[in-house]
Amino acid sequence: MPHQFVRRFVALTAALAVSLSLASSATGQATSAYVAPQHTTAWPGLGTGDDQGAAEASLELGPELERDRSPVWMLADQRRLDKALATLQPQKKGVVDAYVLAVGLDSDPIFGREAREAGKVLSRRYNALGHTIVLAGTDGSGPSDLPNGTPRALALTLARIAELMDRNEDVLVLYTAGHGAPVGLAYHDGDEGFGIISPARMARMFEELGIRNRLLILSACYSGVFVPALANETTALFTAASADRTSFGCAADRDWTFFGDAMVNHALRQPVPLAKAGEDARALIAQWEKQADVTPSQPQISIGSGVGKWLAPLEARMPKTVTAMVGRPAISILSDQGR
Repeated sequence: MPHQFVRRFVALTAALAVSLSLASSATGQATSAYVAPQHTTAWPGLGTGDDQGAAEASLELGPELERDRSPVWMLADQRRLDKALATLQPQKKGVVDAYVLAVGLDSDPIFGREAREAGKVLSRRYNALGHTIVLAGTDGSGPSDLPNGTPRALALTLARIAELMDRNEDVLVLYTAGHGAPVGLAYHDGDEGFGIISPARMARMFEELGIRNRLLILSACYSGVFVPALANETTALFTAASADRTSFGCAADRDWTFFGDAMVNHALRQPVPLAKAGEDARALIAQWEKQADVTPSQPQISIGSGVGKWLAPLEARMPKTVTAMVGRPAISILSDQGR
């Protein structure tokens, strides 16, 4: 970011902080018991500026920036989200229900396609009809008819799922597709939407909402950074890469990333246990990466000791047949590049 812009941005935020402080002082304390939200910190830098520590701290909080968004589009997208949330059905007492949420966090069509198919595969595998939502931008064929995949939409959907599920019994199945960074999952929608979902931010959301039983599948570079924050005894966590490695195959015009193809399009379509599906996907990715002669992404797998309590009932009801793979194989990117 140009330093001249940074200086202007810092000056603006400092002026806003002073203005807000003066306004708070002038308002005084209301006579009722209610206490209005207080300004206790400076205006957030959203990760900008020359202070690396402040930037990292800001990114950890999960900033989201919508820039010059059309108000007509915003209203239409809110209506799509409201409609999708209204389709979610309450849990069934005495039954381990899975709530599937698939999110494409980037406007590159590959992530819209991957999120849509992941939602279908996971919903079928875990019998989540009426308990599934997909948030994603375009699949490349035209404007999306789904609620957009944003950090805000993700948070609102998690909150609604938490209201409907039995948090002691039921399971969140979350699949995210998008780019990643060493600080977390990146939200990037054209020139309008920007943001970060950090491991700390995601962990705090789960903690506040009381979502303890979790199957988390994170398809992004550096997604292993989430393992220390999210791995626990009731969580099964699969990431596309280790904390210091990229994953592969995320060209915008493709149908699958390497991880999405191996994990969703191959392994999870099979009536095999979750742990085996993860290992099968990891072996297939290693094979493809060897063919591509790239640095291994090192996908991570963490399955807590208490996962079996909720996973066994889900897998007992799992379909016994295989569904057909869709889209161009991720590895075909090598032959296409050679044309």
